[in-house]
Amino acid sequence: MPPPLVAKGMGEVLPLGASFWYSSKSGQLKIIGTQNFRQVHHCAMIVRSNHPQNADLPRYHSKREKKPFPIPIVELRRAARERLKNAKKLPRKPTPPPRNGMLVQSLIPVAYEVMNARILLTNNLKRLMKVIPVLACKYCNEIHVGATGHPFKTCRGLRADHRKGLHEWITATVEDVLTPIETYHLSDRLGKRISHEERFSIPRIPAVVELCVQAGVDLPDFPTKRRRKPVIRLGRSDIIDANEDDLPDPRPSKFKKPILDEVPDCEIVPPANAEETASLSEATLEAWETLQQGAAKLMRKYPVRVCGYCPEVHVGPSGHKAQNCGAYKHQQRNGQHGWQSATLDDLIPPRYVWHVPETALELQRDLRNFYGQAPAVVELCVQGGAAVPECYKPTMRLDVGIPTNLREAEMVV
Repeated sequence: MPPPLVAKGMGEVLPLGASFWYSSKSGQLKIIGTQNFRQVHHCAMIVRSNHPQNADLPRYHSKREKKPFPIPIVELRRAARERLKNAKKLPRKPTPPPRNGMLVQSLIPVAYEVMNARILLTNNLKRLMKVIPVLACKYCNEIHVGATGHPFKTCRGLRADHRKGLHEWITATVEDVLTPIETYHLSDRLGKRISHEERFSIPRIPAVVELCVQAGVDLPDFPTKRRRKPVIRLGRSDIIDANEDDLPDPRPSKFKKPILDEVPDCEIVPPANAEETASLSEATLEAWETLQQGAAKLMRKYPVRVCGYCPEVHVGPSGHKAQNCGAYKHQQRNGQHGWQSATLDDLIPPRYVWHVPETALELQRDLRNFYGQAPAVVELCVQGGAAVPECYKPTMRLDVGIPTNLREAEMVV
């Protein structure tokens, strides 16, 4: 660990990488990111922080480059060779669920929680957006939580050069905050891969719903095959269903829970006062965290694929064969997708927006480097009165001192 940086004459010891700026009004040096202090000497003070002061957002990947693998190929191959080496010394084990066609019983309640959290989150966001304005750019996919849009010239939409990169703001919808990611519904998760000719005959549903259905949620509109015996594997992709005639009639699952209904837009009732808005924001933030944590648990057992060139997502052990990829240089791939393991952000895009500090009603263009960002759902709940979760504080830069004008910003060390 590198030694701390000593600020001579200030009587304080700063950790390496700390930031500070001089205020011309008070004539004092303001230290940014100080949370915990411990006195170690009569003339020195150690600044310690349990959480990073600020963190960078996920890197923006151009549409002309392929997404990086979550785990590098070199490490995947090394782990595969290690598994093969260890498997030669041990007896062959039976295939665990869900690869054998059975459900993971411990994840069925999690699937129902994720399903209800998604519906609850949608209903609460519709209510919050009645009292907290959310704006969306007319030409690009950027959004902003606030009465007036931000002044940054970051638009990359149609004819952005004529507007000098400025956004043209309109009223946003729930689909702008929660990006709808759809995928093909599989009636048999271990069945044959979807061919190019079947791309229009198979229904498409939200990817989170398909993940919950494969994990054990029963929906009458989207039936799926449930096996009670492990499948018999003849080869890598050749399977035969086991005979289930000797089993008794199936009983209703003890994990089955009632699923919430999505409220139509015409029946949405906004919160009456500030207290109700704050409690609704807390419930919305809790539903968002339940959705994120539950989906991450399901993705550890039930594989989800994403195209490395476009946002197409497929829930299943291997991607479909539909040649509908229209990303950069798709002609060289004949429209086929480049499937790889998906991350949580591929399944549930967070849609980062600029965080508006409590001390400033509007963002200033010259002080852009001092502002942080957060997922749109989190920023909406924070402006509604919810407490900021610890995991989002680094990207929101809550501990960063914001200068009052451009002259103070130029004095930042």
